[in-house]
Amino acid sequence: MTSALDCRQVALDAALDASSQQQLAEVAKTASNLGAAVLMQHYGRLSSIESKGRVGDLVTNADLAAEKVVLAYLREQTPAIAILAEETGSSGTPGALCWCVDPLDGTTNFAHGYPFFATSVGLIWKGQPLLGSVAVPFLNETYWCSPNQGSFVNDNPIHVSDCSSLQDSLLVTGFAYDRHELIDNNYAEFCWLTHRCRGVRRGGAAAVDLAFVATGRLDGYWERGLAPWDLAAGAALVACAGGSVGDYKNSAFDVVNGRILATAPGLHLPLKQELACVTAFPPKLYGA
Repeated sequence: MTSALDCRQVALDAALDASSQQQLAEVAKTASNLGAAVLMQHYGRLSSIESKGRVGDLVTNADLAAEKVVLAYLREQTPAIAILAEETGSSGTPGALCWCVDPLDGTTNFAHGYPFFATSVGLIWKGQPLLGSVAVPFLNETYWCSPNQGSFVNDNPIHVSDCSSLQDSLLVTGFAYDRHELIDNNYAEFCWLTHRCRGVRRGGAAAVDLAFVATGRLDGYWERGLAPWDLAAGAALVACAGGSVGDYKNSAFDVVNGRILATAPGLHLPLKQELACVTAFPPKLYGA
């Protein structure tokens, strides 16, 4: 397996023809929109916010309500495909195909009324993203893709940017919940790259960050410590939009290892080389 994600090859390996891809993409799109609609019903009216244990790792009644609706729809439409969901874990008969569901990507944003969040529904085959959808309700934007059709926002085709110069790029990243526990926490990478590009944004919702790379609003995204439901749909969006998706530590890309570099094609190698130069900060530097 090569280090770069190739959704067309994944579809071939999974023996999914164009018609099957289109049908599954429609399922993903509808499921994400159903979840997003529930989120907007709860936006600004939360009745429950709880911590999962780690700092910043929250769950709200909106997460749970949206996940319930999304999972019910997926089970109705594709009962033979297993599901891995953020709040309720694994369900269904294990198999090579699996839906990865994040009912509310950007929970902390949502809980604070910061309007940068989404419902993400991605389909993977043996750990490789295949297709999916990310619904960003506050923007009225639904990003979706399949290898046969490409990537879209609503009904409009999208493509990654043509940026190939790091100094001309606008990047985005994030900091995982385990950042208080590990020195490999992305702090040093953030500082290093801030001085080598036009800017580095921190959106707080991995699926939205990836969707914005797919549509060319951002030129590249890197992060570590992510879960399959964070990556599945967004990684497919970038790959199907002509982008390069890999693991910046030179191993084969896999949603399970939680590390991703997703960029415009010409930016992938320069960004990967810069990331390889970075050494983690000593914890005392940031008061740990």
